[in-house]
Amino acid sequence: MIYTITFNPSLDYIVTVPGFKTGVVNRTKEEQIFPGGKGINVSIVLEHLGFESTALGFKAGFVGQEIENELNSWNVKNEFIPVAKGISRINVKIRGGEESEINGQGPEISKEDIDTLYSKLDKLSEGDVLVLAGSIPDVMPQTIYSDICKKLEGRGVRIVVDATKNLLLNVLEYHPFLIKPNNHELGEIFGVTLKTREDVIPYAAKLREKGARNVLVSMAGEGAVLLDETGEVHKSEAPKGQVVNSVGAGDSMVAGFIAGYLKTGDYHKAFLNGVCTGSASAFHMNLATESEVEEVRKSIGFTLE
Repeated sequence: MIYTITFNPSLDYIVTVPGFKTGVVNRTKEEQIFPGGKGINVSIVLEHLGFESTALGFKAGFVGQEIENELNSWNVKNEFIPVAKGISRINVKIRGGEESEINGQGPEISKEDIDTLYSKLDKLSEGDVLVLAGSIPDVMPQTIYSDICKKLEGRGVRIVVDATKNLLLNVLEYHPFLIKPNNHELGEIFGVTLKTREDVIPYAAKLREKGARNVLVSMAGEGAVLLDETGEVHKSEAPKGQVVNSVGAGDSMVAGFIAGYLKTGDYHKAFLNGVCTGSASAFHMNLATESEVEEVRKSIGFTLE
């Protein structure tokens, strides 16, 4: 089974407001509402690709219930833990000239709530996949990623981590199956600027030396690089297409890699499937569907078999 954790999920309220101005009444041209959060995005794309997952995390109030309702409408299995204080986040994204965002805080999460999450993780075993993705709310221990990795150590769970800075670095000693920084995040860790696929290879190697089994580096229009656990380097240009919405593209790449690896057991095919899935999401307003991913696969002459 695949599990994803989103510690601070949201409802993303996306409004298109042509000529948006502050200090006056603005009217929307278009409105959309989606469940938000990196782990949630991974679960949705996995569902689109035909792989069942269970989305874990915390929910609070009427917003939390609506997040659950939205996931149910996407046929995404979820086991969010009810939190007593506060409400889950509503993030407002305004598209009008320059894009603006207003992100909510989220609920209070107690030690008891975290203990409940740990009890759910107790059922994970050999061969399961756990995706830890995104930032940690201030009300939670900033060691939560490494704490979870330590708890699951030795069980044969394949842990995937998509996070930044210390959240990422602190899990390396537990040998996560896959980590996915982008080139900017990777450069920030080492205090360098990484612009080309060749640039990222030695720094991806440093993270593998520190413990990561596989290092996948997304680079938007520059493509991607995978340094796998055998030491082999896989590189790909970005597939051709018009970028419409980059939000969720990295999460889609993670989902595509997981789906590709579970289907084939081949790192190169998993890598290319991740690249195609991330690109398919970037080329559309919503997270990629299987048919949209297949279009991108065909465009680069790749077949996932």
